[in-house]
Amino acid sequence: MADALLSHTVGGAMWGATALVTVQCARTLHRHPDPARVPLMGVLGAFVFAAQMVNFSIPATGSSGHLGGGLLLAILLGPEAAFLVIASVLTVQALFFADGGLLALGANIFNLGVFPAFVAYPLIYRRIVGERPGPTRVVVGSIAGALVGLSLGALAVVLETSFSGISDLPFGTFLALMLPIHLAIGLVEGLVTAAVVLYIARLQPEVLSRAAGRQPLGGLALRRVIATLAVAAVVTGAILAWFASGHPDGLEWSISGVTRRPEFDGTPTALKEEIATVQEQTSFLPDYDFRSVEAPAVPAPETAEAGWGTPSPGRSLAGLVGGGLTLLMAGSLGLVLRGRP
Repeated sequence: MADALLSHTVGGAMWGATALVTVQCARTLHRHPDPARVPLMGVLGAFVFAAQMVNFSIPATGSSGHLGGGLLLAILLGPEAAFLVIASVLTVQALFFADGGLLALGANIFNLGVFPAFVAYPLIYRRIVGERPGPTRVVVGSIAGALVGLSLGALAVVLETSFSGISDLPFGTFLALMLPIHLAIGLVEGLVTAAVVLYIARLQPEVLSRAAGRQPLGGLALRRVIATLAVAAVVTGAILAWFASGHPDGLEWSISGVTRRPEFDGTPTALKEEIATVQEQTSFLPDYDFRSVEAPAVPAPETAEAGWGTPSPGRSLAGLVGGGLTLLMAGSLGLVLRGRP
């Protein structure tokens, strides 16, 4: 979400709600020390950051989607660690790549973190997969969990804009576009999540069982898992990001479908302008590419597939630097909260 979609009150309230969840997650992780989880948090954060750069087209819609990552993180790390990692990913995106607003950061973390980790994972995925995560159960559970998590996140976005008094986005019309497109995105995310989970299960199946049981990962041979995820993060961020769809994502597509305008600027305020100035100063690779002299500080997303698959040094650098920053942030959080074994 961009800052234009939220009022100061709603943006501040969502910052408060996200802060409360963050504190609770930190307390829980500190009470259950697990130093072995720290490197896994780092590389998974880097992988999710890179994966979110690869938008995939939704056929016959002119829209695109990307991996949210919250459900995948919850399956491999547990809900609390997953929430902190997704918070790291979104913070790096907003601060250094101008992806999502700073006022809206609390809402973005809540929408992409709470629903997959604390609703879809325990209530949908775990109930379907059970204690014996066979391939069929993992696929069905991943798809169902992704559909529920993204649908609740989409509903939250509509509610947040409605409570913000954004009259250009009437509740019923906006919801009628947001839910179907995010169901399509959720189907793809579920398949990608299942593929990654099943591959990790082949490398080290106890990662899944211990995360499900909230047990520490100490004593497990995690080198292959960590190395595989690190390589996947580098390849995805440096190369696969070239093939990202140029179509607007599900949220942008829904907004343009309601407003009939390619961009939505909302009502500017002094606070939002100050926040935008701060974001302009911190984002050294806006929109995941080198800053253009002619382009605005926070460029609008592309709306066409031009350049698809073309090597982009700026995008590769953004994928590598962003993945590295996320690894450092998520890993640092893990180090601070690892406690004493």
